[in-house]
Order: sequence, then C-alpha cells, then structure tokens
Amino acid sequence: MNPPSPGLLRQLRERLPDLPEAQRAVVQVILDDPRAAVGATVEQLARAAFVSMPTIVRTCRSFGHDSAREFMLALAQDLAVSGSYLHRSVLPEDSAQDVASKITQAAVASLAELGRRIDPELVDRIADKLAQAHRIDCYSVGAASTFMASELQSRLFRLGRHANAIFDAHQQLVSASTLGPQGVAFVISHVGRMPYTLEAARFARSQGATVVALTQPDTPLAEIADHLIAVSVPQDAVMRVGTEAYLAHLVVIEILMVRLAQKLGPQVAHGLQQFKQLLHRHGFDSAEYSAARDIQEGPHGNG
Repeated sequence: MNPPSPGLLRQLRERLPDLPEAQRAVVQVILDDPRAAVGATVEQLARAAFVSMPTIVRTCRSFGHDSAREFMLALAQDLAVSGSYLHRSVLPEDSAQDVASKITQAAVASLAELGRRIDPELVDRIADKLAQAHRIDCYSVGAASTFMASELQSRLFRLGRHANAIFDAHQQLVSASTLGPQGVAFVISHVGRMPYTLEAARFARSQGATVVALTQPDTPLAEIADHLIAVSVPQDAVMRVGTEAYLAHLVVIEILMVRLAQKLGPQVAHGLQQFKQLLHRHGFDSAEYSAARDIQEGPHGNG
C-alpha cells in the first residue's frame, strides 16, 4: 500500500480544473464535504457525482492510490491535520468568499443528500398517523431540539391538530401516561441519547401511543421509535448540533406538514390562507395595526 499522500485536499483543489469532466465531478463532491466523503461508499459517491462506480476508482488512481479505500484513508489522515476547527470544509487561509461559498455548498450538499434518502412511504405513514391522532405531543431536550419541537407544534396547531410542545422531564412522563392508542409522541433529538426523554418515549409506547422519532440513525431513540425519520449530516466542528442539522430538521418538518395538509383536505389550505390574511391585517407587525393604534392614541399618545 502506498504511504498516505500529504496534502491530498490541496492536490484535489489544485488539479480540479484540469481533470476530465467526470473526474472533476467526483472531486467536487469530495471537496464540498470531505468528511462525508470519507465515510461514503463508492456507490454513494458515484450517485452523488452522477458518474459510474469505475469512474470513482479511476479518480482515486489518478491521485496515486490503487483503490478507493486507500484514497479515503489518505483523505482521512489529511483531514486530521489540515481541517479547520470552525467548519469541516474551511481552511485557515480561506478568504471571506471561500468561507461563504464552502459553507453554502456544504449545506446544499447535505440537503440534497437528505432529499435522496428520505422515504416517501414513511412520510405518508407518519402523515396518516398525525392526521388521525387525537393528540400529538412533541418532546425535546436541549436548545436545538426544543426550537424544532416548538416549530413543529406551531405548524400542527395551524393545521388544526391538537398538539403540545413539552420540554420538562416530568411533564413528558405525564404526557406519555395519557396519550394512549390514539396519541402520537413525536420525539425530536438529534443526539438521541437523553435518558429522561428516552424513558418518556418508552412509556408512551407501552401505553399504546405511536412514537415518531426525528433523530440520527443507530441512536437509542431510533431503536425505540415506531417510525424513524433518520437524519444524517456531517458532524459539526464546533457545535454538537450544527447548522446543517437545524436545516435538515426544518426541511423534514416542512415535508411532513405539507403532506399532512394535503391529507387533511382543501379546507385546511383555506384556513391557512385565512390565518395569513388575519395576521397581515391585525398582527402586531402589520401596517394596518400600526396605523389604527396611532389614530387611537392620538398625536400625544394619550388615547
């Protein structure tokens, strides 16, 4: 086996413009998200670059490696010494334009991969459960997941679903004990290992409720769930739950809510339009509300 190639990432960037078109597509995928590429199979890389699997092997050989496995080992070793502690794709010498471009491309690549992996039949099964549920309680723990659970609850509420967002450990257990067979416990945790939320999920399921989990695959939460929406994004260099995980969770929620609205029928879409018009006319941030308040208060604000 050849020794690890020093500066492989730099070689990839420098030789990119001169490569044949198919190999250039492969290298671009690798540069967009090198850490994800290290863990990908030849088939996954080929699919991401829209090339054949032999093209992946030829690309690896063109950089002096006899196999894709050897190439990925060299890439992993290079990442260990050349990456940034701020973002997996950003190097210390990158310009502001480089930073903006790399972070945007990495996010786009993560969402594109999510789109390829999401199971439409699973989306339909979960949307059916949400449409039929008497109550949907959204469990979470931690800042990132709590934001997502609040967003999910708000979206469900606007669709006319009886939904709650529950963050307290004891309240989650109370919820789990009262959901029953007509209820859904929708658990959001990217890390998927918080003991008290796992306990609530187990208890909800033991009482007959359906447990839906939005988490990473192969977590304890994933094993508990009746329905698992598995979100895999590259690990963030700084945060335990990074921006790409936020974006992926929001996109999943959007997909589910739109599909749920379709299943609930046209009256739901009509209701959403009414809500939007109501907030436009009477919301605190609307121009009409501000004008009406100014008239009521008068020039001196005394009413």
